[in-house]
Amino acid sequence: MVDNEGIWARGGSNVEELPDPFAPLPPRRGTAPDVPELEEKPRRRRRWPLVLYAISAVFFATLIWLIVTAPLSRALEPLDDPAILLLSQEGRPIARRGAVKEAPVDVTKLKPVTPAAFVAIEDRRFYRHWGIDPRGIGRAMVANMQAGGVRQGGSTITQQLAKTSFLSSDRSLKRKAQEVIIAFWLEAWLTKEEILSRYLSSVYFGDGVYGLRAASNHYFGREPENLNLAQSAMLAGVVQAPSRLAPTRNLKLAQARGKLVLRAMADTGAVSRSRANGATPARPIHRSSKIPTGTYFADWVSPSARDEFEAEFGEVRVPTTLDADLQRLAVRAVSRAGIGNAQTALVAMRPDGRVVAMVGGKSYKDSPFNRATQARRQPGSAFKLFVYLAALRAGWTPDSKIEDRPITIDGWTPANNDGVYRGEITLREAFARSSNAATVRLSESVGRANVMRAARELGLTTSLPNSPSLALGTAGVSLLELTSAYAAVASGRYPIRARGLPEEESSRRFAGLLRSGGRMDSRRDWAPMLDLLYAAANNGTGKRAALAVPTFGKTGTSQDNRDALFVGFAGNLVVGVWVGRDDDRPLGRNVSGGTTPAQLWRNFMVSALAVDGRAGPQLPEEFRIPEPVQPRRERESPLPEEWTEGADPLRQVIREIEKLFE
Repeated sequence: MVDNEGIWARGGSNVEELPDPFAPLPPRRGTAPDVPELEEKPRRRRRWPLVLYAISAVFFATLIWLIVTAPLSRALEPLDDPAILLLSQEGRPIARRGAVKEAPVDVTKLKPVTPAAFVAIEDRRFYRHWGIDPRGIGRAMVANMQAGGVRQGGSTITQQLAKTSFLSSDRSLKRKAQEVIIAFWLEAWLTKEEILSRYLSSVYFGDGVYGLRAASNHYFGREPENLNLAQSAMLAGVVQAPSRLAPTRNLKLAQARGKLVLRAMADTGAVSRSRANGATPARPIHRSSKIPTGTYFADWVSPSARDEFEAEFGEVRVPTTLDADLQRLAVRAVSRAGIGNAQTALVAMRPDGRVVAMVGGKSYKDSPFNRATQARRQPGSAFKLFVYLAALRAGWTPDSKIEDRPITIDGWTPANNDGVYRGEITLREAFARSSNAATVRLSESVGRANVMRAARELGLTTSLPNSPSLALGTAGVSLLELTSAYAAVASGRYPIRARGLPEEESSRRFAGLLRSGGRMDSRRDWAPMLDLLYAAANNGTGKRAALAVPTFGKTGTSQDNRDALFVGFAGNLVVGVWVGRDDDRPLGRNVSGGTTPAQLWRNFMVSALAVDGRAGPQLPEEFRIPEPVQPRRERESPLPEEWTEGADPLRQVIREIEKLFE
């Protein structure tokens, strides 16, 4: 076989002899060989396409985000913070809080004049635009320029729905751009009737009402499906400035605005000119409601009430623990206290923590600051409850002896209020007379850590200073918290949490399983603590509070008589009273825990027990009402108990005279 006839041959020629098909072509005759060309300068790329692409990407990303995450039905949902009507335990309305929003409306079920009124005054081209109205925007700009300020808005109903349902009320270019994007999205996904229905169901109409159904019921006492022409026009006019145009606040202005809406309806052909001119101006119905919108108790319990109940349409009726009769007696007692320009607070609760009356100041209208729950003031000797409880737990008894003599710790020497030191006395007498020297000595003997532990176990959450003055109540506490601690002694278990809402039986059982705390030992500390409190309220500094029934309590007076308190219990009520000044100035030497607060406490309790009854929680069998004891008179101070300052020279003279006869 010849080589050029094998598989390596093409057309009778060996493939190795064929020309390379990929070799460069030879230069043509008369042409110069290839010379490398100079590189051309790259053209500067235009950036505006990138900006356009970025804007488009953001636009479509926003649309995708809305489609995936934004709820179309948000405008049809109830308010996150619905209106609540607080009821006393008897079912009486005591306060109303928040805004009202009723069930949504369907424009296809309304009379034609009702949606036509809103379209005529808010967005005449509503049925012809795609979310924004350039013509309306231009008309508003011209009108505002002529008026020299903002007089008209160019937002469509769709834009207003986008703003109220999805955005904040901030006035910025960013928010306006978001509003336009959402408006396009709403127009793409909803019909005009659905958009208008959502708008009418969520727009604000003043007086704390949202949505057409709530507004028609509030102002006219009828359902929106039954609104007449004049009523529809008035409500459509209110939307522009709800706070200023609400007919219950400015009827003439609301009626004038309603006439403007009627003329707009005639201009758009929604009604005839004669019908618009002949419509009688609407008038809201007269509602006589004496239910306050705010009280001290309502302010305190409302956050818990809102957490307890889910959002609903209309007004949520919330039962509370407040006793309307006891609240009335508390307000009367405070108003008759005769404390001049000072302030006072009173809180009354059951031994289990249910608050039945609360007064946070002399006048809620003048000052809504709640001094029963928000103010943290020094309790003074009312804090001694925890010192003596710690001592009882450590093995002391009411008959144990303690030295009532001056004591100095780290350079600090506490003084008894009356300047008299009685030597060796029982814990009962030291507690009843509220001896500062004996109490500080007892606190140091028992250990401050044990005193703080007793305070914590009985519910005090405030910061407690680790200093000798802790025993005399130098840490600020709220009256509500301090009263709850005394309720723990009244009930024999701890801690007691003050509450304004009733507990359901099932939740009460479940909470009992999880509740941390315990019960007081009836022999070791419960009965002895009742013994001490009885002595203080009947024979000691709080004897002005003593009632015909067994009375337990303790006075408290802070340094320089800035705060005066009495906290105690009788029957089925635990009551705390505070008197002081908001600027923390002294009350004067004639006011102490055993004077005005004790008397105010008694005045309230006398009437309260007559209404509430004298029966209270069962006391431990180990406690017996002590026999009356004649007070010791050989060392009795000749000064009135309420004199707590300014008498040092006279006291020194008395001491010198006593030394002459010893």
